[in-house]
Amino acid sequence: MTDFIQIHALTAYPPSNLNRDDLGRPKTAQIGGGCRTRISSQSLKRAWRNSNLFQEALAGHTGIRTKTFGWKVVEALTSGRALGAVLAGEDGKPVRPKVDEQTAVTWATAIAGAFGKTKKGAPDLEQLVLFSPEEITAVDDLLGVLAQKRAAPDPEMLNLLRKDSVAADIAMFGRMLASSPGYNVDAAVQVAHAVTVHDVAVESDFFTAVDDLNAGDDLMGAAHMGETEFSAGLFYLYVCIDRGLLVRNLGGDEALAGTAIRALVEAITKVPPSGKQASFASRAYATYVLAEKGPQQPRSLASAFFRSVRQDDLLQNAVTTLRATRDGIEAVYGECCAECYEMDTLAGAGTLHDLLAFVAPEHHA
Repeated sequence: MTDFIQIHALTAYPPSNLNRDDLGRPKTAQIGGGCRTRISSQSLKRAWRNSNLFQEALAGHTGIRTKTFGWKVVEALTSGRALGAVLAGEDGKPVRPKVDEQTAVTWATAIAGAFGKTKKGAPDLEQLVLFSPEEITAVDDLLGVLAQKRAAPDPEMLNLLRKDSVAADIAMFGRMLASSPGYNVDAAVQVAHAVTVHDVAVESDFFTAVDDLNAGDDLMGAAHMGETEFSAGLFYLYVCIDRGLLVRNLGGDEALAGTAIRALVEAITKVPPSGKQASFASRAYATYVLAEKGPQQPRSLASAFFRSVRQDDLLQNAVTTLRATRDGIEAVYGECCAECYEMDTLAGAGTLHDLLAFVAPEHHA
């Protein structure tokens, strides 16, 4: 039986521009006849996946997403360093004979081609590929063989794609390979775009910068003027985790799946996107989290906020509205989950520790 874990989170951000559109403005969406600020699911997933919290919890169990993998292979071949060290930006000592650059480019182009279409005569991939740790190890092992034999890879050596993986991020967020669909991975985690629970006006911040060496004797005024746009608001976020699919994607490793779920949920509560953080320091923890689990068909509670929440007590009104919507759905459809847990900073109820234990109890040997 499939178990779903659903996370509903409310997070308040002060003036910020966490996720920009093509004009540099905060992304928006029209909901309920009003303008809301939006944070895309892609932005959220990247922030969580790349966070120190997630990477440290899942050390050795995350992949690397890049189009420049072939050039990293070239660097590993010409320097003699391990591919893992090159990808991590570490110096490292040579571990195999070095290869001249022209040969390295030829070999790397063939290797990169095993993962996707490359640009003509170069190892650049035309699409982003998420490489699993097993695939990186397989390529590194191949580089050692090629460097020793001083021979180009034959077709059999280029069977480098791997179905079985311990990469939690691939298992969670999926992988799509246009040229090798047999190695695609269905995402076990679905992430909605976060939207404010109330109407928002995107505002402009006019700013100036002063030249430190300008004493004002001859030149007056600013050395630079600029404008950046921002908004502020309370965001609703919905995430659905298919725990059964996650375990299957990780080859049945229940303990690793639990670690991945706990790392993801903690990141959801703590980690914002990185957009314009130096300008706004718009870091925030979730104010309220409702976690649900069970075999029932998942559903978002976004309908709670199609009518803009009253602003007289925005935080509490949003929590009250979310709970009322949940209760209304259950009154009509019956129980929508087997168990639930709330963490509410307004009431000082619940703890992050207990939330993580609820979504994924730790396995002890």
